[in-house]
Amino acid sequence: MNQSTNTVIMVRPANFGFNPETAGNNAFQVIDDEAPEIIKQTALKEFENAVSLLRRKGIDVIVWQDPELPIKTDSIFPNNWFSTHSDGTILTYPMFSKNRRLERNQELIDFLIRNYEVTRDYTMAHYEEEGLYLEGTGSIILDRVNKIAYACASERTSVTLFDKWCVIMNYKGVYFESKDVNGTPIYHTNVMMAIGSDIAIICLATIQNPIEREKVLESLQLSGKNVIDITLEQMNSFAGNMLEVSSLDGTKYLVMSKTAYESLTKKQVDIINKYVIPLPIEIPTIEKYGGGSARCMIAEVFLNKKF
Repeated sequence: MNQSTNTVIMVRPANFGFNPETAGNNAFQVIDDEAPEIIKQTALKEFENAVSLLRRKGIDVIVWQDPELPIKTDSIFPNNWFSTHSDGTILTYPMFSKNRRLERNQELIDFLIRNYEVTRDYTMAHYEEEGLYLEGTGSIILDRVNKIAYACASERTSVTLFDKWCVIMNYKGVYFESKDVNGTPIYHTNVMMAIGSDIAIICLATIQNPIEREKVLESLQLSGKNVIDITLEQMNSFAGNMLEVSSLDGTKYLVMSKTAYESLTKKQVDIINKYVIPLPIEIPTIEKYGGGSARCMIAEVFLNKKF
C-alpha cells in the first residue's frame, strides 16, 4: 500500500464563484465586488494551468467536466464528496451545504466502476437527513500505509460519522478539536494538516487542548513521520493544504499553492526537499473565493485499472 497515487481526478468548473452557504463556517473565503464572470474565467485559467503542470510532471490527471446546470460554485473541490481506496472501495459523503450536494455525480462514479476494479460502492450521503456531515478527505486526513485517520471537529465533520467511517474502512481514528485565533473551529482538517509518505505538516497551535495535541503528535511520530509544525499565519496561507502525489515513474511531489509555498521558511522547505519535491501552483482566485487550496482540488484514485 502506498501513501500517494499517480492518478488523480480534477473537475473543470463550469460556474466557479463565491458560495454564501459555505462562508458561514469557512473563514478562508473572501468576498469583494469583483465581477462574477471575471472570477469564473480567472479561476478556470488557474485550473487549466494546474492540470498542465501536474501532467508535465508525469502525473495522470483525469479531467472531469462539470456540466453547466445545475450551477455548482464549488465543483472544483471534488475531494469533499467522494474518495477511493486500494481495497476497491468508493465512498460518497454527506455534505453540509445543500448546494454542494449537487456535486455528487453518479456518472463519475459509473466511470470509475467501468474502468477500475471496484469491490464496494458505499454511500454515507443519507446521513444528511439527520444533520450529520463528513466531507471526504477534507474532513479526514489519511495515513493510508498505517491505516490511521485524523479528523478535527467542526460542523462539517461529525464524530459519530467519523467513528462509523473508521469501522467501515478498518482504520484507527484520531479525533481532536482544532480552532483558529478567534476560537472558531477549523472547517476542514485538511487546511491545518497534511500527511505524506515520510512527513506530516500540521498546525499544532490550533489544537488548544494539550492532551489532544500530544496525542496527535505522538501518533504521527510513532508512525514514522517527520513532523513539520506550521504557524497560524502559515496555515492561513494554506500551508496545511498540501497533497503528496506520485508521477508515473515513482517520483514523489508535494502539491501546494504558491501562496502556501511562499509562506514556508527555508528550514521547512529544506526538510520537505529531503523526502519529496515541492510543487507549487498559482491559484489565488480559487483560494480567495473558494476558501480551499491545492489539496482540495484533487481527488485521488487508488483503484486498480481493469485493463
